[in-house]
Amino acid sequence: MNDSTAGAARAAPSPSFAEPRTLVPLSLFALYVIWGSTYLGIRIALESWPPFLLAGVRFLCAGVALYGFLRWRGVAAPTRRQWRNAAVTGVLLLGFGNGLVCYAEQRVSSGIAAVAVASMPLFAALFSGLYGHWSTRRETLGLLIGFAGVVVLNLGSGLAGSRLGAVALLVAAASWAFGSVWSKRQDMPAGPMNTAAQMLCASLALLVAGFAGGERLPAHPSLHANLALAYLAVFGSLVAFSAYLYVLRHARPALATSYAYVNPPVAVLFGVLLAGEHVGPYDLAGMAVILLGVGVITLARQRGG
Repeated sequence: MNDSTAGAARAAPSPSFAEPRTLVPLSLFALYVIWGSTYLGIRIALESWPPFLLAGVRFLCAGVALYGFLRWRGVAAPTRRQWRNAAVTGVLLLGFGNGLVCYAEQRVSSGIAAVAVASMPLFAALFSGLYGHWSTRRETLGLLIGFAGVVVLNLGSGLAGSRLGAVALLVAAASWAFGSVWSKRQDMPAGPMNTAAQMLCASLALLVAGFAGGERLPAHPSLHANLALAYLAVFGSLVAFSAYLYVLRHARPALATSYAYVNPPVAVLFGVLLAGEHVGPYDLAGMAVILLGVGVITLARQRGG
């Protein structure tokens, strides 16, 4: 090999760890496992923390950290309009969406909560129709299957014992879906600044709701509860949200949103193995039907019909 050939060999780029073909699978793994485990993390944190203050403190810590980091790196602050839109979206997604999940997990298991929230794509398909993007026949079939699963899930012991918890979870899923659909048509902050702004706005709303509802910060929270809160703030909010944004930029939307129907089985597994939670036959049947409906909708969108 002559000198020019050797020089070309030395100059040839080697595969980088930061390439999408490496980071997309890692990011998806983070979404599947971390967001699937946050339901159990919420349940553990609720041992000491009241639900709305738990969510508020979680997003306040994560939002302040991310916003401060981005500003330190020179990222522009959101405009007044972007702050307004981020506030509306953040309250819908994180305020109602996550806050009501925390509230419901006082009454239902973490696995059942994750299954009920898996109905979110079904609500998203309906709300998209309000903006003129009506479901195709396959998507409509998926909607019907999915809502049948919600009905079956409500027949089981997991949700039947707490109608208030069931309503809270369905409102949480609908709020997350509507906020996601609505935000796509608004002027939002760019990239991670969007996440930071939403977390900051949602945290204020959650803290106000918590204190107004009579909640108080725990005087002596347990170590396990505080560690769960830290896990939710660092991994559930910062790491997983960053992974989600990365996958959105480098993968198909159908792949990026696949976490919606992977999280429930993961959450059920964590709950059964680590928290001794029990899942009944109606719960399993409802989960299977909901995931089938969401899968039909995802495949219909991917195939365009």
